[in-house]
Amino acid sequence: MVLAIAAVTDVRERRIPNWTVLACLGLALVWAAAHPQPLSWSLGALGAGVIAFAVSFGLYSAGLVGAGDSKLFAAVALFTGLGGLALLAIATALVGGVVALAGLVLRPTRGLTMLTMKGKGDFGPGVPYGVAIAIAAAGLVWAGLLHLTNVPGQV
Repeated sequence: MVLAIAAVTDVRERRIPNWTVLACLGLALVWAAAHPQPLSWSLGALGAGVIAFAVSFGLYSAGLVGAGDSKLFAAVALFTGLGGLALLAIATALVGGVVALAGLVLRPTRGLTMLTMKGKGDFGPGVPYGVAIAIAAAGLVWAGLLHLTNVPGQV
């Protein structure tokens, strides 16, 4: 539910509320407490969060993603651990591509303008990556819960 709120808010307002990121962090702590794991798994989850934040902060610094996207990605990486971090990144990128294509289908004149201006100019807000992060993370968490994936360290 928290991820759904983050995604919907990102679409509507082009921002991800900090409370949704904090809620994801809190849920990760509750999950860890409710499902005691070996220390290596906990350290892997923490490592995944740190790596995700470092990389996504770099993307934010380069102006490629928003600050909310960066924070949300780092928070959900705690659920996948190191073993699922690459899969989370790939799934997020793939879903982000689908979201971008859907945006072009819904607003074809924007795509034509972008092509005409060869990418130069202000085309308004970009892709709401909170949607891609939420869908990818929810999919991976559910796949882990249903034992559909064999990613070590995953939920």
